[in-house]
Amino acid sequence: MACLECVQACSKAFYKEFHPDKSCIQIVVGKDGAAKPNVCVQCGKCAKACEAGAITQNAKGVYTINKKLCTQCGKCAEVCPFHVLVKMPEQPASKCIACGICVKACPMEILEIVEK
Repeated sequence: MACLECVQACSKAFYKEFHPDKSCIQIVVGKDGAAKPNVCVQCGKCAKACEAGAITQNAKGVYTINKKLCTQCGKCAEVCPFHVLVKMPEQPASKCIACGICVKACPMEILEIVEK
């Protein structure tokens, strides 16, 4: 549907404003013309790129960013293969933490959090 309710909910939750670039979920249009959610798949490439050790994996397999340790270098965002790690100027990076805010916001009920 590409209503962007999930994008809005995510950006408002973490940045207190609706701004698509500040959302950890993006809606992209595929080659077939269908809108699809683009989200973090918890691959860990960001953690490997983080020289400060600010990105770690929790017991559920979700990578999280310790904002106090983040040096704001942006290397994590550069290596994200899905381009969903958010790095705004002069702010620590942010990424999907599988909180479910986007799932609750989806009027079509097509989003879900899946444990590995």
